[in-house]
Formats: sequence, C-alpha cells, structure tokens
Amino acid sequence: MSDRSAPRLELRLFREADFDAVVRLWHETKRAAYPYLPTEQARSREEDAAFFRERILPRCAVWIAETEGAPVGFLALADSYVDRLYVHPAHQRHGVGSLLLRKALELSSAGVELHTHQQNVSARAFYEKHGFRAVRFGTSPPPESAPDVEYHWRP
Repeated sequence: MSDRSAPRLELRLFREADFDAVVRLWHETKRAAYPYLPTEQARSREEDAAFFRERILPRCAVWIAETEGAPVGFLALADSYVDRLYVHPAHQRHGVGSLLLRKALELSSAGVELHTHQQNVSARAFYEKHGFRAVRFGTSPPPESAPDVEYHWRP
C-alpha cells in the first residue's frame, strides 16, 4: 500500500527562477544548523544572496530537490567537491539529502570530497552513514575559523 499523501520528490538543475527560494532555504537552514557560528547567525539574506550569485553559481552545478514545485534542498557541486548540500529543516530525514548526495556520487563516480564543521554532528552522521570517511581535521577559513573536518567518499 502506498502513501498517497507523501509529496513527490523531484531532482533537477537550478533555474534562475529558483534564486530567491533557494537563497531563502539556504539562509533559514544555515541559521538552524549553525547556532555555534556567530558569523552565520549575523549574515543577512541579502548577503547570502550576493554570495550565492557571486561565489556559488559561477563555479558550481546546482541541483534542486523539490516537492510540489518548491525547493526543499539543494546541492552545489564543483567538479567532485560538494561545495554546499542543504535541506530545509522541515524536510530533513525524508530522503532529500540522500537524493542530493546520490546525484553527487553519480556525477563524480571516481570520488567525492567535502568539508563540514566538527560541531555539525547531524551532518557528520549523515555523511558517515553514506560511506564518507573523515580524512583530515582542521580549521575553516576566516571569517568562521571554526574546527572543520574533510570527508572523502571513494568507490
């Protein structure tokens, strides 16, 4: 028996029309995920929009996970590097992140790399559940300068 009430999850490439919704999703998700990063708590949505347009879009392929026509998560992939993977808190633990991560692994079958904050316990557990291994512990670049961890996935 299938659950007809479960919204269908779809994956597609970013379109310019997604910009405002994706920046809003990113901004809200970062605020929830990073209570330990004052720089992220203080960043405005306008600052996030400028960063997304100037730093993420020019160098990353951006994939959108959506339900009912609305973005609920996104993946920004720079070659084999997961630059960003965010799922709105209301949609976490429903397969959205796994769908996005499978797309990264499909597109970079020789291996995938990423960084996350050491304090981001849920992200670390998620990546480890998907076979990523911590290969280096360090510090993220300024202005955060927070303890981070580099993860690799290899086939």
